[in-house]
Amino acid sequence: MPRRSMGRENSELRSLYLKDMPASILEEMSNFLSLEDQLDLITKGAAEIVPLEALKERISKSIATGVPMRIKAGFDPTAPDLHLGHTVLLRKLKHFQDLGHTVIFLIGDSTALIGDPTGRNVTRKPLTRDEIAANAETYKEQVFQILDREKTEVRYNSEWLDKLGYYDMVKLMAQFTVSQMLEREDFHKRFNEEQPIALHELIYPIAQGYDSVALECDVELGGTDQKFNLMRGRDLQKHYGQPQQIVLMMPIIEGLDGAQKMSKSLNNAIGVHEPAGEMYGKLMSISDELMWRYWTLLTDLRTSEIRAMEEQVREGALHPMQAKKNLAWTITRGFHSEEEADAAAEGWAKMFQQRGVSEDVPVVKVSQAEEGLMAAAADGGAAEIRVPKLLVLAGLASSTGEATRKLAENAVSLNGEKISGRTCKFAYFAIGKEECAGGVDVNRGQSRSLIE
Repeated sequence: MPRRSMGRENSELRSLYLKDMPASILEEMSNFLSLEDQLDLITKGAAEIVPLEALKERISKSIATGVPMRIKAGFDPTAPDLHLGHTVLLRKLKHFQDLGHTVIFLIGDSTALIGDPTGRNVTRKPLTRDEIAANAETYKEQVFQILDREKTEVRYNSEWLDKLGYYDMVKLMAQFTVSQMLEREDFHKRFNEEQPIALHELIYPIAQGYDSVALECDVELGGTDQKFNLMRGRDLQKHYGQPQQIVLMMPIIEGLDGAQKMSKSLNNAIGVHEPAGEMYGKLMSISDELMWRYWTLLTDLRTSEIRAMEEQVREGALHPMQAKKNLAWTITRGFHSEEEADAAAEGWAKMFQQRGVSEDVPVVKVSQAEEGLMAAAADGGAAEIRVPKLLVLAGLASSTGEATRKLAENAVSLNGEKISGRTCKFAYFAIGKEECAGGVDVNRGQSRSLIE
C-alpha cells in the first residue's frame, strides 16, 4: 500500500524521538499514512478499543519515529480447520500489516493445553501435544491466505511459558486474586450455579496476559468475548514496567443463519478450505442484512466504500442481489483463484438464474431411517418427508427453526418447484445418469440431498 509523506505537524514530535536514535535504524525508517487514514482502516468494524486515545497516541508516535507498532492476535490450535469467523481477526491483522506495522501471529501451543474457558459452562477437554502440533501446522497453512508470509512474525507461546519455573509462576499468579478471576462472566456464572471450575482454568487469562509481556505488544486483537483475558495483558505489562497495550476487540460474526455465532458445531460456518463453488453458494444464501456485516468484517473495503455501496442499493442504482454476488465473488477469490471464483459464480447463476443444474454440486445422501425425517400422511397414505428435518440433515439449515423460516421466505425448492409446506411426498426423478427412487432435490446452492 502506498504511503504518504508525513505532514509538518509531526516534524517537532519526530525530531524529539529521533534525537538519540542510532543511524542504522534511521536508515531503515519509512513514512506511514496519516493518523486519520490509519484510523479509518484500523477502526473499521471494531466493536471496542480500550483506550482509543492511547491508540491515537501510539499511532502518532509510530508516524513520528517511523517505527512500526507491534500487533498480535493469539490463536489456540484447538481444531484443525479455520472458518470465516476466525478470519475476522486475521483480516484486522492484515489491515495493520498493510499499514506497515509488525504483525505477530501467535500460536498458543501452551495455552491450548489448558483450553480457553471463554463461554464454557464446563471444563474444556485438554488436547495432547501431538494434536496441538498437528493443528498448528494447518493453521499456519491457512492464515497465509490472508497475511503476508514474509512480513508475519509467527511465534509460539511455549517459547516463554514453558520456561517459567515454579517460582516465576507463583510470582505471576500473585498479581491477581480469586475474586478478580470470578469477575469474569463465565466463571461467575459457573460459581453461582455451583458448576465446577478447575484451578488450571484460572491460569489461562494470566498466561495469555503474559504473552503480551513477552512480546512487548502495542496492540492486542481479540473478540468481544475475550475482553477479560485481553485486559490481563494490560495489567501484567503495567506490573513489568511496559507501556500498556491497546486492546482492540472485534465482534463475533454470525453464521449463515444470521442469528448464532459462526460455528462448525452449529452447522452454520463456511470453512476457509471449502471448495469455491460451495463457499460461493453458502455466501449467496445469507440474508441481505447480514451481507453488509460480511462486507465489513470479511473484506478489505473501507467503511466509506461500503456505505457508498449501501447508498447505491437504497437508491436503486445497484440491485442487492448484485451486491451479494460481488461479496460472494470477493470472499471466494480471496481463498481460491480468480478463475475458480468466476466458475463458482457461473455455476450458481446457471443453477438458479438459468434454471440449469451445476455439474459439480455436492451430493448429500440421507437415509429414510434418520430419526424425525419421516411423518405419517394426514390422509392415511404413504409416509411423507419432514422438509425442515431434511434441510438440517442436508446441511442447508442449522436448525429446524431456521429451516422453517426459509420455507416461510419461499427460499426452498424441491425438484425445481418452490414449496412452503412442512412435509412433502416422495418423488421419482433422475439426475444425470443416476436414477434415484424416492429422491428429493433440496438444492439451494449448497448441496443436493437424495433420500435413499
